[in-house]
Amino acid sequence: MSTKIIYAYLKQKTWLYRRHYPKHLQPILGLALKQSLKTGDIRVAEVRVNEVNLNYAKVVSETEAQVALGAGLQGTQAIVIKDTAPKFQRATVQGQVSVSDLARVYLYKRSQDLRPGTYKSVRFSLRLLVSILGHRKINSLTRTDGQVFLNLLAKLSPDVAKSATAKGKGLKQLVALSKGAGKTITAQTQKQTWKQVCQFLNWAINEGHIGEHCFGSLVVSAKTSVRSYAVMTDKEVTAVLQAGDPDITSILSLCLLSGLRSGEACGLLAEDLISKGNLGVFVRVRPNRLRGLKSGAAEREVPLHDHLLPILQRLPSEGPLFPNLTVDRISKRFTLLRQRLDLTRQGLVFHSTRKWFITQCERTGVPEHFTASLVGHQSARSENKLTYGLYSAGISDAQKREIIDQIKLPVGA
Repeated sequence: MSTKIIYAYLKQKTWLYRRHYPKHLQPILGLALKQSLKTGDIRVAEVRVNEVNLNYAKVVSETEAQVALGAGLQGTQAIVIKDTAPKFQRATVQGQVSVSDLARVYLYKRSQDLRPGTYKSVRFSLRLLVSILGHRKINSLTRTDGQVFLNLLAKLSPDVAKSATAKGKGLKQLVALSKGAGKTITAQTQKQTWKQVCQFLNWAINEGHIGEHCFGSLVVSAKTSVRSYAVMTDKEVTAVLQAGDPDITSILSLCLLSGLRSGEACGLLAEDLISKGNLGVFVRVRPNRLRGLKSGAAEREVPLHDHLLPILQRLPSEGPLFPNLTVDRISKRFTLLRQRLDLTRQGLVFHSTRKWFITQCERTGVPEHFTASLVGHQSARSENKLTYGLYSAGISDAQKREIIDQIKLPVGA
């Protein structure tokens, strides 16, 4: 990686910014804008240089406008120089920033707010946009540009971005690689990508870079067809558990008998296991240092099935229960396990364990709103979601225990 950034230099492990003002404005603004970027990380410095450059352009533009209006500026009191130092949040001359520069600032901000998986999706969408429109000024984008982007997006293959040859390629190059693939990304993926692009432009409006954008009037023309994950059959449950994969068998059993999401399970800490006397051991699903939760409803307490107690004895007594597992690793190990067992049914993924658990709840006569409390779904306890949804404290621990005890693994599993 190059260590050179225009207008910035590294001094004592901190990046500093220095840029001369135009000569005709130096009597008013001083010789140059100088300030610390408050970081030693070159990637952060590159983003912050863009923001300082926006402030610089704004000050120069406003000063020239005042001079042109004959504001009678004298000395340096007419412009307060220290006000030009950004807090690395917002500064721009409306519409004069390139799409690529704004996208870098936006992605840096989003990286602070989003979980890694969600951020990766947003980053991919913005990179597609930048690859064809990054050189353009943000205020020059037109409806036609949006239509071109959507037309190219619809031609992408779902597999092309996963290949090594696609690394670093732009949207047009990816479309060229997609020719002959025989399939394109789903309407649902197209809509998600387009939504993320429009959210970026809405952010640009809120930050004052543009007054409006016309992309919002465009829609993905393809019809959405949701491809739901498959529900594991008893035969498949038996096969994956009997396989005894040393990496994921324990977490497979946990998710099959509790309905936990993979991210919830691999993010559990030893202190999340709580004993409730004669009701047995419960697992407390809550945000922690390892992961957040999908929604507020996901925070809950779930009884652990008696079948899981021997497994718990083999897990760490402090810290993460599954220190070597992440959602990505679980998914990949499950895929390898399916291939080894020749379980090639469409839609069969690790999340299918959660569907198996919910199916067992339904087949044993558990009311839907009881199951919702166990799996962390927004409750559907009444038609208007009012009476139970707002007024009830939920089902009791004893009721939860009764439901869990009814779940049985298939014979031979």
